[in-house]
Amino acid sequence: MTAQLIDKYHRNLNYLRVSITDRCNLECVYCRPGGLIPILPHAEILTYEEILRIVGVGLGLGISKVRITGGEPLVRRGVFDFLQKVAQLEGIRDLSLTTNGVMLRDNIERIRTAGIRRINVSLDTLDPRRYHRITGRNCFDRVWQGIEEAHAAGISPIKINVVALRGVNDDELTDMAALSLKYPFHIRFIEYMPMGMAARREKEKTMLTPEIRRHVETLGELSPVHRDASDGPAERFRLEGAKGEIGFISAISQHFCRQCNRLRLTASGQLRSCLLSDRQVDLKTPLRAGCSDDDIAAIFFEAVRHKPSAHRLASQQNVKGQMSAIGG
Repeated sequence: MTAQLIDKYHRNLNYLRVSITDRCNLECVYCRPGGLIPILPHAEILTYEEILRIVGVGLGLGISKVRITGGEPLVRRGVFDFLQKVAQLEGIRDLSLTTNGVMLRDNIERIRTAGIRRINVSLDTLDPRRYHRITGRNCFDRVWQGIEEAHAAGISPIKINVVALRGVNDDELTDMAALSLKYPFHIRFIEYMPMGMAARREKEKTMLTPEIRRHVETLGELSPVHRDASDGPAERFRLEGAKGEIGFISAISQHFCRQCNRLRLTASGQLRSCLLSDRQVDLKTPLRAGCSDDDIAAIFFEAVRHKPSAHRLASQQNVKGQMSAIGG
């Protein structure tokens, strides 16, 4: 029987999030404000071949769900061939993609052909001018067209991730939630997580789920949606008559650590067992020194062994690692 990645708290870690780049074509205020965060040298980023080898070993240890993220994964050259190779790996049951949507419109067919059937799109506003202020780019229309193209192409579910920030987009939360009435989209409201250099700028704007939910409930009663065993951390709800869903990801106010089934491979080749902890295990150095697949497996088990029972944001100022390189 294949060894499983089960930690000392009896959590089965079967979900690997893979950041393939720390580059992004946006400069969001809560992630890469003003381009102040330095990017990694190309030589420090894992090659596609290295990522495929690591993912393959993980699949042999019971990983079955993989999400490709960044940075913005679609800015990396050769990404569509890479996605297709990941989709063809033995043992993968669920492959998805997180994107900011800027390049979605022009590449939706290539994404589908590569084997992606589920996507998450980061979108914090429906106002083009506000989108420009949040992201530093004037491309809201292009992103929305990409979402509509993805919907028309049959990609489902399309999850729209909304980071709620006081004084930034809190007056739009009901409008974002109302998208679920018209479209079969999953609108997911995310508490801002203080990470890296951006944390000092936006931490005071954090909104927690109870407050976010009060905004959303002005649209009507939220009925719970049955959770599947493979679901992520979102608490799922539906408004009466809605085609889509509402979700709340409460990493700060009501953390979901007891159910966490995730490991993260950073763009620089570090394996992290907790997004909100700076502890990580180096995979890149032994990989480039010629290690065996058994050695890679041992590093997976080391990361699992040190997975904390819960994050410690309440007792630490913020996580030093940059979200753009870790892949949230």
